Amino acid sequence: MKQFWGSMAIALSATLFMLYQSGAFAEKQGAAKPQTAAAEAAKPEEKKTGPSADSITAQIDKTSLSNGGTITVTGTAPPGKPVFVEIWADKKVRASRFDSEPDKETGKRPYIFYLSEDMPAYYKLFVPAESKGALENIKKEGKSWSFSKALKDLGADVAYSVPAKVKIARYQTTLTGSIIGSRGELLPAMDEKENKKRSMQLVKARFRSADKVLGAGVVVNPDGTYKAEIKIREGLAPGKYNVVASVDKKIKSRPLAFENNIHFPLLYLENAGTSLNLFGPLLLTLAISIFGVLMGAGGGFILNPLLLTIWPLPHTVVAGTVMPTVLFAQGSGIYNYSKIKFISWKLGTVIGLSMVLGGFIGPKLTELITLDQFKFIFGWILLVLAGLMVWQTTPGYLAKNKKEQAILKEFQKRAAEEAAKKKQA
Repeated sequence: MKQFWGSMAIALSATLFMLYQSGAFAEKQGAAKPQTAAAEAAKPEEKKTGPSADSITAQIDKTSLSNGGTITVTGTAPPGKPVFVEIWADKKVRASRFDSEPDKETGKRPYIFYLSEDMPAYYKLFVPAESKGALENIKKEGKSWSFSKALKDLGADVAYSVPAKVKIARYQTTLTGSIIGSRGELLPAMDEKENKKRSMQLVKARFRSADKVLGAGVVVNPDGTYKAEIKIREGLAPGKYNVVASVDKKIKSRPLAFENNIHFPLLYLENAGTSLNLFGPLLLTLAISIFGVLMGAGGGFILNPLLLTIWPLPHTVVAGTVMPTVLFAQGSGIYNYSKIKFISWKLGTVIGLSMVLGGFIGPKLTELITLDQFKFIFGWILLVLAGLMVWQTTPGYLAKNKKEQAILKEFQKRAAEEAAKKKQA
């Protein structure tokens, strides 16, 4: 039996060796091997303009950063051609846009909601340094700037590629549906050209300002050598970042990569696509919660605009994040107010039912409005509330509302009694 298995093993080994010798496990002669963009560009026999006009190389000076820093990209490109450098992060974030602008031809409003979960957490396209003047003019356009127009004006539309390939879902909603925050009906997928067009709109909706997605810092020399010092700002997403240099849609360098590392107390917020120091929001929230609970409001109405102003957070993430923080503050507030019997549970239950309904509509509606609209609405609400509260503290108002005065006196009396009991204990 042992001789049988030994013979089988020898026969199998011999068969495998013969197959190997015959080339069964190797690539067939003449078969095309996979090539990178740089390798394909390096074949002079396949190009019409010679070896100096069909390839581009790129190198980076470091492969690791600590919460941002400067990366220097150098290389060679066809002489006389502009060089563009595209950088993006591997980590993804959500980008959305609600299209309610009237059509220029028909005048009708489309009410289409565009949504992508695959937008790079960081994306920036660097153009030749001589385009700095044109880029400054784009920045002067303010909120009305167009990303697609900016790419054409800078000649960078030939280098724009990564966001153009993200998967975008679109939903057909209605005026009524948009008011209550409904996404509506999912529409068929778009073709490549339309997807690229909508991706540009999503890039602007996500990153908002032109200087966050466009930069003029690639210095190109007459002999084709180039250099770009690219600053990765603090507070960006950690992880892998990719770099590709190009002169047009076909001639691109091989992808390069570097890591952006963060450490405690920095915390990366995946849905916001940014990193921040934990101690800042911690101390801010502590101060606001003390004041907010004192007013019976939880502090969310104060915390919301401050988070938007101090840190680069999307308004949708801020609105959602503040909700559970208010829950903690309200929970402790409810306990303490119930001890001094200052809660009307009947009225609170009725109001609570309305808040449940609003809790379903609010999050969806937040997706469909822009940051500017959010700030405008929120600002007016705060102004109205501030006016009412100031009015209610005037002597004339207090004189007409004896009941409120009685409540204030009762509160002061109970607070004094509670303080006295604590001293005796």
